[in-house]
Amino acid sequence: MARALIVVARERQQTVELRRLAATYLRFLESAVRADGLAHNRMNADGEWSDNPAMGDWWGRLLWALGTIAAQRGDPWTRARALRTFRIAARERSTSLRTLAYAALGAAEIVRVRADDHIARTLLREYIRAMPDLPDPSWQWPERRLGYGNASIAEALIAAGSALDDLAATTQGLQMLDFLLSVEMSDDRFSVTGTAGRGPGEKGPSFDQQPLELAALADACATAHSVTGDSAWLPPIALAWRWFTGLNDSGTTMFDAETGAGFDGLEPGGRNENRGAESTLAALSTYQQALRHRVLTAS
Repeated sequence: MARALIVVARERQQTVELRRLAATYLRFLESAVRADGLAHNRMNADGEWSDNPAMGDWWGRLLWALGTIAAQRGDPWTRARALRTFRIAARERSTSLRTLAYAALGAAEIVRVRADDHIARTLLREYIRAMPDLPDPSWQWPERRLGYGNASIAEALIAAGSALDDLAATTQGLQMLDFLLSVEMSDDRFSVTGTAGRGPGEKGPSFDQQPLELAALADACATAHSVTGDSAWLPPIALAWRWFTGLNDSGTTMFDAETGAGFDGLEPGGRNENRGAESTLAALSTYQQALRHRVLTAS
């Protein structure tokens, strides 16, 4: 729901249907947050929560979505609801760098339009402090192995540094993203980290590659371009979308143009034919960034 709300909110031409969907997603996220800031993740078909509230990635993505809505132009009541729920959820803190990165992306959105927001600024400062030193010049990454949604970690540092006028944090985030691109690209195409992760010295394609990785890379490069104004960050956005249209390690189309669905994973000989919500939203998000930055190609 959080991912869907971000994709819907980013769409420039807001139709009645998109506004209806956004309202549904926002109500879901509001109801997921408990008074102490913990959040539910799973609801059953009867509309009842089927899990215990906790601090997983869903908590971070929830804050990302709420921050996106709170920073938007539009209905003041909707923005106020999103900001109120953001502040409730932000009472908690995750110890996961990746989860905190998602939350920081939402906080950076709020600070962009509310520079004095103490709660959002505090979250951003804590994210910057949580970033470990990177002593190994050959592995400019805060984890020993790349995992999933990697580019969001660098993007959040870029966004946090920009929001707080912390040049050192912004610079480190840009260096991390540049390093990630060097690892994730091969022969002028993306060859992203698969589900087993990737560590120093590991070469060659790794599978299954997830659409989430490309969406995170496109988002991060878009943020880097926004912060720096450097057009060098635009070609990777184009390549991220071309991964979906077949420029990948298996030469396989990962987006169904007829239905708008994304396929779940790139395999050595093709693809996983499942077309789940995460993969579809990742494809749509990547397409949005390519369209917005005018880097769509005919391929």
